Amino acid sequence: MRLTAALLLLASLGLSAPALAQDAAVKAGVEAYNRGDYAGALLAWRPAAEKGDPDAQYNIGQIYKLGRGVPVDMVEAEKWYRLAALQGHDLGEANYGMMLFENGKREAAVPWLERAVAHGEPRAQYLLGVMLFNGDGVAKNWVRAYALMLRASAGGLDAATRTLAQMDQHIPAADRQQAQALAQRYAQETRTAANPPAKSPSARQAPLATVTRAPKAAVAAAPPERATGSWRLQLGAFATPSNAERLWGQVRTRFPGRQPAYPKSGQLTRLLIGPFPSRAEAEKACGTIKPCMAVQR
Repeated sequence: MRLTAALLLLASLGLSAPALAQDAAVKAGVEAYNRGDYAGALLAWRPAAEKGDPDAQYNIGQIYKLGRGVPVDMVEAEKWYRLAALQGHDLGEANYGMMLFENGKREAAVPWLERAVAHGEPRAQYLLGVMLFNGDGVAKNWVRAYALMLRASAGGLDAATRTLAQMDQHIPAADRQQAQALAQRYAQETRTAANPPAKSPSARQAPLATVTRAPKAAVAAAPPERATGSWRLQLGAFATPSNAERLWGQVRTRFPGRQPAYPKSGQLTRLLIGPFPSRAEAEKACGTIKPCMAVQR
């Protein structure tokens, strides 16, 4: 069985719009782009891009990738994404890796996709997961492929959620369990990277980049306290056990400190999440998830 990447979804990464006043030309280009004035956007970005501004370089890549005011030109898009990626531009790295993949340069795409995966980019996680499943440009690794697909699904990428259902039919349960643990480790590594420990005031600071992008949202790095109690949530019963595991992969971030259990009920496998100290706490944790019910176990 071979997976096919949903490449149409990979073009949707947005523009890069720095907030500093010194990047007025780049901001003006974004404003023109949002008005539909693509020629004006390109005119504003090109001088900055030629001087080495990575945001402008990335945005010109988007212009040519999507064909906004110019004919679609994958070679030109790849050129500008590469220039941004070489300067460590997060979106540039992700789009450059995807562009290399689309242009048939699968092995060359891998290191750039790996960089984007390290930043927690769901589309890069999805695409590299497909490549690892197929052994396409990289050694086949179903455990890591499933782990990356879980992360992409948790990041809200519908294509990843659909692909997990396909993977469930072929990847053994033991490998999927290993992948669950690996996905947890990746999530922790991404949170740690987003919130590095503060440096000593006496430490020598590296020079600031020409463009300073907005910081990523803060996420608590400390793990939640271990929960206790005899109450659990039941989120359905499944004829196929892997479907219960897949659902946990989609909702796990909503239940920090809780663990899944997959008890059998006749021919069905239930997904239980807990523990919770009381029925009231369990029912409150259900939130908007349906079906969801509190059970004591």
